Amino acid sequence: FSSRRRHTRYIGDWSSDVCSSDLRGQGDPVSGKINAQSGATFPGVLAGSEETLAVLASNLGYGFVVKLGDLQTKNKSGKAALNAKNAKPITPKILSAVEENYIASITQEGKMLIIEAGELPILGKGKGNKIISIDKKKFEAKEDQLMYLVTFKKGESIKLYSGKQHFVIKPNDLENFLGNRGRKGNFLPKGYRKVDKVEVISE
Repeated sequence: FSSRRRHTRYIGDWSSDVCSSDLRGQGDPVSGKINAQSGATFPGVLAGSEETLAVLASNLGYGFVVKLGDLQTKNKSGKAALNAKNAKPITPKILSAVEENYIASITQEGKMLIIEAGELPILGKGKGNKIISIDKKKFEAKEDQLMYLVTFKKGESIKLYSGKQHFVIKPNDLENFLGNRGRKGNFLPKGYRKVDKVEVISE
């Protein structure tokens, strides 16, 4: 994915250009495979089949589910995917399935909201729906934004890293953060509201 100005562009269908020798070092520069616009950044990379699902979202808290097949293009300049006007795309996440799967969103302020994956629409492109509510004044003041998306299955745990500390939120405790799409979410435990890294743990 590349991000510049209003739209996030998906640039794909060049996997056949990657050879096994690329895996032994740092690989080839992405700029050699695509025609990225000046100033473009790459918030993430996705791999999978045409039917593989992924979640695209902006740091303003809007997003949707997409099939990778709907993002494919042979155009080396990519194609418009996420409309992130006045916002930036965050790292996209693979979604294994819609049924019995969840999406956790974590904000800069230290709040987390968990929704059922089925609450987000499956689209080919667009802005999507509000995943978590971000106060616009705080967003514009750079005091709050959506930082992380986490996709996980029923029964899995979430591990938070904050500095040198880490904390595991077990399935029963994750229910405290479960809510409807578009809400503000609940604060994470004290000491873990400045999240540096998130992992999903399978029991």
